[in-house]
Amino acid sequence: MHGNTPYTGPSEDADLSSEQLRALQSDVASVTEQTRALLPDEFVVGSELTSRTDGTHGTVSVQPPVGRVISTGVPTDASDETHSDLAHELAAGAALQVKRAISDVDPTAG
Repeated sequence: MHGNTPYTGPSEDADLSSEQLRALQSDVASVTEQTRALLPDEFVVGSELTSRTDGTHGTVSVQPPVGRVISTGVPTDASDETHSDLAHELAAGAALQVKRAISDVDPTAG
């Protein structure tokens, strides 16, 4: 076997300590708050921590008023600068989704 089967269980180094988990929660909350601050209220910003066989992952997502959901992972060792970059990229991506969705609509007035 190559070790990539889903039933092999978590790897030994995939587990986070309680301190690392709290740090990841804080990082995810930071990116979420920064993203919310950049967007109008019509954009829904949320986050989650998921535990998978390859470890715990943090994700921040934005649901624009129209268009597809935009999301990104938050690395466990992210700096404050990385948090800011992720928030700006998410906000820009969500705004682009709105622009794309609006440009796909044909005008009804003639």
